[in-house]
Amino acid sequence: MLADIGGGMTRDVLLAEIPQVLRSNLYAVAALAGASIVVIGDQIGFSHGASALAGAALCLGLRSMAMRHGWRLPIATSPREGARQ
Repeated sequence: MLADIGGGMTRDVLLAEIPQVLRSNLYAVAALAGASIVVIGDQIGFSHGASALAGAALCLGLRSMAMRHGWRLPIATSPREGARQ
């Protein structure tokens, strides 16, 4: 997760853009889901290569589906802001 987010942020900073992780909520969640699959796969006895491949596939698939379908996580609002809507 750290390598994915750190690499993406480095790329965006070098291109003088706002980092993707700050613009899209599902970016970090996809990385966390992929990392979780790697850890769980290692703990239940899968080879590291197989669990890493499964985690990468989940991360890539979740992120590409979110981009294609415009999926976003809900944004928390304070109780006062919610009452205005």
